[in-house]
Amino acid sequence: MDQQIVNAIFIGSIYALFAVGYTLVFGILDILNLAHSAVFMLAAAVTYSLVVNHGQSFVVAVIGGLVVAALMGLVIEHVCLRPLRRRQAPPIAALISTIGLALVIVAAVEQGRPGTFFAWLWVDGANSVAFPRGTFPSPIWHIGDLTLEAAKVVIIPVSIALMLVLGYVMRYTQVGRGLRAVAENPRAARLMGLDVDRMISLTLVISSALGGVAGILFGVALGDISPYIGRDNVEVRGLAVIVLGGMGSIPGAVFGGYLLGLIEVLALVAGGTFGSNLRSGVAFAALFLMLVLRPQGIFGTRLRERL
Repeated sequence: MDQQIVNAIFIGSIYALFAVGYTLVFGILDILNLAHSAVFMLAAAVTYSLVVNHGQSFVVAVIGGLVVAALMGLVIEHVCLRPLRRRQAPPIAALISTIGLALVIVAAVEQGRPGTFFAWLWVDGANSVAFPRGTFPSPIWHIGDLTLEAAKVVIIPVSIALMLVLGYVMRYTQVGRGLRAVAENPRAARLMGLDVDRMISLTLVISSALGGVAGILFGVALGDISPYIGRDNVEVRGLAVIVLGGMGSIPGAVFGGYLLGLIEVLALVAGGTFGSNLRSGVAFAALFLMLVLRPQGIFGTRLRERL
């Protein structure tokens, strides 16, 4: 059981980091960026491809993956969101637009095979792959009944550090105050001299970079990189996390990520031989129960006051 609790902390850290990016965009724009899971996948795929197919070092590959993820934030803003925002389109239009972009990204990676246009990005098609042994040092430690793998252990401090930095930026810096002003009232922020479009672009870049970090950590720790890891592993769980913690709440996203990781592990232990099936549905169950019992989430304050 102790090992399962440790595993819950590992996977909960990834959920939390992914969901923080989700909820950051929702808190500023009041929309769900459903291309976030595709950015999660793309960062992991680019990092893998740079290491395996282009012979780059792991550090260079990680930087490349994060740059691509951050640039995708600009694509999401300039292609999917800003044109609709200027036309005062309803929020559902932005939601559908980001879904469409996510499908395009997944299809592009899925079509990557030797000899195709997308071979520079990905050559394994729909197959699941893992980083080759020796790509990064990953010693294994045994402490009592616990088995700790360095590739998983590093997730915890990296995720916590990034979330603390983001929290500090949002609370105590001029950039954070600007983002909170845009979240509170975009029109008033514009009248005060803030470049609202620039702030929104910055939000998408930060959110996508965080999603990219989560994707790379997922690929490193779990050895599972494919075009579908965003859709199958974190998209619905990310939604469950931000509903559990409270829509638009960064602390709530962190808390919800670890809570969902713990719930999944408990379901896996309780389910025995049916654990994998239980785990695949536990995010839906948590989402449904929270919406019914406490729609505002555990950190149930007003959205605008929680950033």
